[in-house]
Amino acid sequence: MARISGLSGDDETPVFVISVAAELAGMHAQTLRQYDRIGLVIPSRTRGGGRRYSAADVTRLREVQRLSQDEGVSLEGIQRIFELEHQVAALRDRVLELGAELDAAREELGHGRRFFAVGSQGDIVALRHGQRPRPRNAGQALVVWQPRRRD
Repeated sequence: MARISGLSGDDETPVFVISVAAELAGMHAQTLRQYDRIGLVIPSRTRGGGRRYSAADVTRLREVQRLSQDEGVSLEGIQRIFELEHQVAALRDRVLELGAELDAAREELGHGRRFFAVGSQGDIVALRHGQRPRPRNAGQALVVWQPRRRD
């Protein structure tokens, strides 16, 4: 796909009127209106309601045309492809967020090098790597068991 002079294909700035966007995408303006109606490529709107397309919109229009004409994908199929691409991008962002949270948690916990043991009172005791829990003193606890007499 040809690059739009002065703009990158992912530029979201709405600058093109429908006739210019149609020419850049190699389509008829009525096709762009139809794509807007069905939600395939939705441009920004001016206060007066006029459509304004960004370089990213034009790139998307070109992709719709390629999928439709070259690959034979229906408009519903193209819509589904775009939805899935959006979901994948959102999931990638979420993976990055979770990775950052995991790194922060590991840093806070000492890189996962903490160990836990049960203390003498049944409580949980945090230990460092190689540290052993304090031994209980034998003889501090005494339990006497006496069987009940049955009368």
